[in-house]
Amino acid sequence: VQLQASGGGLVQAGGSLRLSCVASVRTFSSYRMGWFRQAPGKEREFVARIGWTVGSTDYADSVKGRFTISRDNAKNTVYLQMNILKPEDTAIYYCAASTSVIAGSQAPLYNYWGHGTLVTVSS
Repeated sequence: VQLQASGGGLVQAGGSLRLSCVASVRTFSSYRMGWFRQAPGKEREFVARIGWTVGSTDYADSVKGRFTISRDNAKNTVYLQMNILKPEDTAIYYCAASTSVIAGSQAPLYNYWGHGTLVTVSS
């Protein structure tokens, strides 16, 4: 499984970005998908996840109401719409795929990881 994330960049505080992650798999719909991020000097943290269907989502408290995760199974793609960005959102954002029967936000539940895309929010 290969995951290719894109869409990062430099944006001013209050702005928006949409990240995309394309998975090279035959049965994308069978993977739970997640977004994580790692800021400089900090540990990787959970951002959002989505289950096999679009109705099952979960978010970190720090991004609730600002970020939206979605997926298009026909395109093997998961998205992260990020609005009202803050400087503290600056990080490398990673998409991840899980085949676990357990739905959760813990990184070990995710089998496959992309290389990440850098998001920088200026104040």
